[in-house]
Amino acid sequence: MRLFLLTSLAMVAFAANSLLNRAALAEQAIDPYNFTLLRLGSGALTLVLIAMLVNRKSVQQIAAAGDWRSAVALFVYAIGFSIAYLWLGAGMGALILFAMVQFTMLGTAIVKGDRPTGLEIAGLAMALIGFVALVSPGFDQAPNLIAVGLMASAGIAWGVYSLLGRGSTTPTLDTAGNFWRAFLIGSIVIVPVLLLQLNPALISFKGLALAIASGAVASGMGYAIWYTALPGLTRTRAGIVQLSVPALAAIAGVVLLGEPLTLKFALLTALILAGVGIATVAKAKSA
Repeated sequence: MRLFLLTSLAMVAFAANSLLNRAALAEQAIDPYNFTLLRLGSGALTLVLIAMLVNRKSVQQIAAAGDWRSAVALFVYAIGFSIAYLWLGAGMGALILFAMVQFTMLGTAIVKGDRPTGLEIAGLAMALIGFVALVSPGFDQAPNLIAVGLMASAGIAWGVYSLLGRGSTTPTLDTAGNFWRAFLIGSIVIVPVLLLQLNPALISFKGLALAIASGAVASGMGYAIWYTALPGLTRTRAGIVQLSVPALAAIAGVVLLGEPLTLKFALLTALILAGVGIATVAKAKSA
């Protein structure tokens, strides 16, 4: 029961990131650049406190944790994610992100020499067909292609971040270090952009609250909970359970943000998630 509750809380937190980001930008409560900085900063602070209080780590240990490659990947994910939600709905964005993460990780394994089984190829083909149909201009809810590219880039970056972090024996500590480093990178990159903008940066109390909630709760606490649950899950179960995130984001987007839900979107979502699920299970069986 403890494992089930921890896993469920982590999936809800991951889905909440899409919801909070979309809610903030759709209502023009904040601009995506400030949202990214606040998310990374509050996430870093939360994870540092967790590492200090729960994991009994010193400031020096936290500062030395993680690495700059992972931090760059984390920043690329965060900024692409935030800007894409200027145009994408919560469910659509979460689905594109999730699909690209899985394509990146499974594709990397194949490039490195893993021989995919017929079932794995079939699953990836299903997911790819569904993804292409989802983002095609002829689709009745076809998203903005710039937003698709940004979210796809965010998904690839998160896939790279996940691959770089494989084998970590202290994932919460490393995540704290990576968030702190990503915040520093974000400050160097984003602050000049904000200063050079002709229009003033957009930020309100509501936008501030949503960004901090995304960073401190949905990201910081969410990742800490996930890494607590992860040792109790097999790699296959960990992959399969994450299929719930796009579905949760889509449902929450409809219920809480009033986003439209069509039969075609639901069917393509099911096709993509089923394809990824089949490929994940097939890969685990062949490993």
